[in-house]
Amino acid sequence: MNRIKYLGLFLIVLFLSGCMYPQSEKAANNLPNEAQLAQVQSAVNQFKEQQNGLLPIKTKPNETPIFQKYQIDFTRLKETGLLTTIPGTAFENGGYFQYIIIKPETEAEVKVIDLRLTERVRDLETKLHFYEQGNTYTPYDEQIVPGVYTLDYEKLNLDAPPTVKSPYTGELLPLYVNGSGDVIIDYRKDLNTFLKETDHSYQPGDDIRYLLTDETSLAPAYSPPYTIENGEPVFMKEAS
Repeated sequence: MNRIKYLGLFLIVLFLSGCMYPQSEKAANNLPNEAQLAQVQSAVNQFKEQQNGLLPIKTKPNETPIFQKYQIDFTRLKETGLLTTIPGTAFENGGYFQYIIIKPETEAEVKVIDLRLTERVRDLETKLHFYEQGNTYTPYDEQIVPGVYTLDYEKLNLDAPPTVKSPYTGELLPLYVNGSGDVIIDYRKDLNTFLKETDHSYQPGDDIRYLLTDETSLAPAYSPPYTIENGEPVFMKEAS
């Protein structure tokens, strides 16, 4: 009898701990699965067909970077009956991923942004903002290429040059600043890995960031454009 009693107490504690564990934390380490992506993709395709080519997206400024620009508006998909529930991995439902559309003029593919990248970028941008307010300039350090710079991390009271964990490979990717003072993520490590390990037909002049979305469900948020030279990823000159 005591064993049954203790088992009941254990199950109650287990149930309560599951209830108290935040949805965002439960979803934090889980990528959207194929079924979730396929469901949203189907809803987007149907919406596009019904609305004569319009997409269910939130309005963003024209200058918004391409991989952050076309965020899916789940409200519109639900209002039209094309989607009954928002994926649990979506930010709108407590998850860690922003669902977006890439290649809106053609395939309108559904991908996701890992919002932990957004948190890291915004944290650094906040430090930059406060520094610039007090010093009237951006603490650039070295030029990587024209228009892309490292930061003097010591002036920002950081212990080391700022990095973020790659959602693709787990590598630490550098955070830089462009000529407009925006924080960007340098994905060259990831791109180099994908160029070597996957079959592709990208040529010099092509935007090879799409290699990452060809092979995964993740979009390279906060990235400058890259192309390929001598088999290596490089910043696009006109976009750096």
